[in-house]
Amino acid sequence: MLKLNKKLALAATLIFSLLINGCSSTTSNPQDAAKDGQIELKFLHKWPQPEYAPYFDEVVKDFEEKNPHIKIKMEAVADEPMKDKLRVVMGGGAVPDITFSWSGEFARKFVRSGAALDLTPHLNADPEWKNSFIPASLQPFTSDGKNYGIPLRFNGKFFVYNKEIFDKHGLQKPQTWDQFLQVLDQLKQAGETPLILGNASPWAAIHYLTGLNQKMIDTNVRMKDYNPSSGEFTDPGYIKAMEYLKNLEVKGYFNSNVNSNSHDMASQLFYTGKAAIVYLELEEFPLVEGSLNAEWDFFPMPDITEGKGNPKYITGAPDGFIVSSKTKYPEEALAFLKFLTSKENAEKMVKQIGWPSPIDGATNPDTALKHVVEGVQVMKTAEGMAEWLDTDVHAKVADVYLTNIQLLLDGSKTPEQIMKEVQAVAHEVAKEVK
Repeated sequence: MLKLNKKLALAATLIFSLLINGCSSTTSNPQDAAKDGQIELKFLHKWPQPEYAPYFDEVVKDFEEKNPHIKIKMEAVADEPMKDKLRVVMGGGAVPDITFSWSGEFARKFVRSGAALDLTPHLNADPEWKNSFIPASLQPFTSDGKNYGIPLRFNGKFFVYNKEIFDKHGLQKPQTWDQFLQVLDQLKQAGETPLILGNASPWAAIHYLTGLNQKMIDTNVRMKDYNPSSGEFTDPGYIKAMEYLKNLEVKGYFNSNVNSNSHDMASQLFYTGKAAIVYLELEEFPLVEGSLNAEWDFFPMPDITEGKGNPKYITGAPDGFIVSSKTKYPEEALAFLKFLTSKENAEKMVKQIGWPSPIDGATNPDTALKHVVEGVQVMKTAEGMAEWLDTDVHAKVADVYLTNIQLLLDGSKTPEQIMKEVQAVAHEVAKEVK
């Protein structure tokens, strides 16, 4: 889920158009099958890269061997060419039965349009399958208490720290935000760079704000605001969240020139011991293990005493698949997703690709690094997830955050000024969607 930005919003709009405009050409007649009784399912995912594609090839081949009456027509389109590929698909009228989707607002676009199949009865009818998922991984694909997506990857955000630097200064990982600030201050006083941040692409700081919004604002209020039809963003917690982020820069805890460095550059500096802490995603942990020549550990964003959010949430998000509400073969589509997310295939995914899995027990010492296993365990105990802010709100609201977060950090704009813009755009969006 790295480098989430406006491209996701565009991709969401295009996939939304695909499902709305293309689905009208299909029929729900269950007797409408391919020649010789063979059923064809169209499957669209976003991992054509050589390090990922073989896994999907193997799963599809195994499924077809076990289900000879079903043919999976698979297409893989990466982030960058996604919009072009979808235009071709739209022009040809071929609608995927199973389509990749990020969670949060991205998936809710499908739900509001009626393009996503309600998977709730299918999950309830197979409790063994439903219960195989870590609960926090299903929650981000829900809308009005119903489930519309099946997660494939399970990603969280954690502060990763260099244990040798911590030990050198007699520091322990913090449990509260006040303790966190004390650690950062001690590191700064000792001449260390406490936090390394590369915000050239502003999703990096947005990930900080994702967690801070969740910590500061009551969950019901925040979800009401993140809903495009009812967003107001008037809770004072939004300003406080920005103040907490800005304070890290004002106090000198970040490296200099945060808006000029990329996330990759910042990570490399951390790997070479030039900073004590970096904010990373769980799926980046193998890079830490292979790049940092020191012992390391991690901790989630610490609790904030004055915060009104649920302290048992974790920052992160799954991604996975939705099923078209117009598919002619819903049972077969669900059968493929069950196969894809089986314990066996989930373990293969973790071991072969390195992605944390939402399937309980699939990320284990035999399939993943110790720290990845521990990270999934932290996520397993979470009651829910604070999903990436730039994809969990309407695209227009996300744009305001993305274009202003650098200005917040360099002092060009105040939290109050930015939130006034957010409120104005949220008001416009609410009128548009009603």
